[in-house]
Parts: sequence; structure tokens; C-alpha cells
Amino acid sequence: MNKVAVLGAGSWGNALSIVLADNNHDIRLWTHRKEQAEEINETHRNDNYLQVDLPHNLKAYYDLQEAIQDVEAIVLVVPSSAIREVCQQLKDILPEGVTIVHASKGIEPHSLKRISQIIAEELPTYKEDDIVILSGPSHAEEVALRHPTTVTVASKNEEKANIVQNLFINSSFRVYTSKDVIGVELGGALKNIIALGAGISDGLGFGDNAKAALITRGLAEITRLGTAMGANPLTFLGLCGVGDLIVTSTSQHSRNWRAGEALGKGKSLETILDEMGMVVEGVRTTKAAHLLSKEVQVEMPITDGLYDILFNDKEPKVIVEQLMNRERREETDSFDLPK
Repeated sequence: MNKVAVLGAGSWGNALSIVLADNNHDIRLWTHRKEQAEEINETHRNDNYLQVDLPHNLKAYYDLQEAIQDVEAIVLVVPSSAIREVCQQLKDILPEGVTIVHASKGIEPHSLKRISQIIAEELPTYKEDDIVILSGPSHAEEVALRHPTTVTVASKNEEKANIVQNLFINSSFRVYTSKDVIGVELGGALKNIIALGAGISDGLGFGDNAKAALITRGLAEITRLGTAMGANPLTFLGLCGVGDLIVTSTSQHSRNWRAGEALGKGKSLETILDEMGMVVEGVRTTKAAHLLSKEVQVEMPITDGLYDILFNDKEPKVIVEQLMNRERREETDSFDLPK
């Protein structure tokens, strides 16, 4: 039995805690809200996020230092916007020899840094190469019901990746390893942008042809940006690329798809975010990817169009028309991968 702290008691944090608890680990689920911790410990439920019974070897904490005391691993599952703040709290209380895993998906808009880069910056005594990323096609609602799910854990430190693989893998949660940290992180972050677009397409009533084209051309954009930043292009044909892209762009479980659908039906972004009451990572990531693509000089027309919809109040139908009337070109040329 390992002692594992899961930091973040939202739907994904709860789902990963269930996986770890099923593997007979001692799970400490941390939330910054005292009332949420008390509810979980008293009722073994967290109904605001997942409507399932939580295992009895899972205990909730609202004191961070108490939650991570003597743990072998820490799993960060807070929204990308909260990563810096939580790491700053961890900085002076981090247990020696602990393994750090993050399962958050995003890019920081002002610094354009990936999550592992932010963690390394805020925890300078922890080696960046030892950080492990968990990503892949995995709706929390299905993981919590023990439906078959497959993910990837990536780290430059093969030993750390194997440790995390062993922590999580079981008969309903299969875990592969990878050394492509950049590709796994970018695939998980950028697919949320395309999922927003897929939702907008569905909200406009465009049907399957349009959504299939959007997902496919979206994959080309993700691959272009990822390889320009040093990722292995084959990663984007795997679980953290096309796999995560499909599941997030086609399911009503996806917050990004739901937000996009509401945008396509004419709701304002502010209203949508207020009504959902949960983080929609694709909104923040669209801003970051738009800026990042300009910095590395990679063409991302779908991302640019979504940026205009989200932040410049452009009408979705106008952006669709612009995309459909772009300059003619050869399909495979648009991947523009390094030789």
C-alpha cells in the first residue's frame, strides 16, 4: 500500500482517487474548501462533481500539509490556472523523495509555459525531468464507473514513469508510458480548443461532415505546433493526440464541447461559464495557443478563428465562411512536419 495525495477534489481528482483507492492505496484527497472535505468524509459522496459512492480508503483533507504528510506520490489535478498557487504552497512542505504527477491540461497564457514547466519553476528543488504527466482519452464520469479507459504517463525519467504506471494500472484503467513529455502535454491541452470548435459546429447544426473535417484539420494544427516545439509527431496519432481529441470533441461529457455547442446556439461566453460553474480549459488554452503559434510561426487557422469568436466577438458563421474560403492547397503539405 502506498500513501498518495490527490490535490484537487473536482470530477477528475475524484475519478483518479477512485482508481488509486481500487488499487488499495491510502488516498488523501485535498480540497481548499473545508465544507467539501467534511461532506466527503461524512457521506463518502461528492455529488457536486460525481454522483458515485467514494471508496472508504479515501479520506478528504483541507489542510495541505496534513494531506501530503509522509506520502510517496502527489497527484496534481487542479485547474491549470491554480497550478502556480498550489505549487507555491507546496514549496516549503514537499516530502523528500516524493513522486510528482500532474493530470491537468492547459498552457499558461501570459508565459506560454506547459504545466510541467510551471511546476518546475515553482518547485526549484524538484527536478523537472522527474515530473510525470498523466493524460489521455478519459472522461471522469466513465472512469468513476470503472468503464475501460486507457491513458499515458510521460516523463523523461523512465523509473518515475514506471512508478506512476504501477500506481494506477488495473483491469479497468490501462496505463502506457512515454518519454515524450512535450507531445503528451500539448496533445492534452490543445485538443480542448478543437473540442470547443466541434461543439460550435454542432450548435450551428452543421452535422457530421463538418465535425469530422474540423477534428481532422484540428489534428493537423496540433501536430504542426507540437512538432515545432520538439514533440514526436507519432504522439499525436496515439492516446494523447487523436484519442483524446475524439473523446473530447464528440461527447456531451466534455465541458469544452458543451461550451462550444452553447456558443454555436448564440449564448455569450460569460453566460456559458457562469451557468457551467466549472473550468472550461479550452477557453484559456485558445488564448495561449493563439499567442504561441505566432511566437513559433506556425499556422493555426482553426485556433485563430476560435480566438476571434471567444475574444473578439466574431460570429461563428463568419469564421466558418472564412475557413471554408481559405487559399487552395495540398492536404498533406499543411502538416509541414520537420524532415
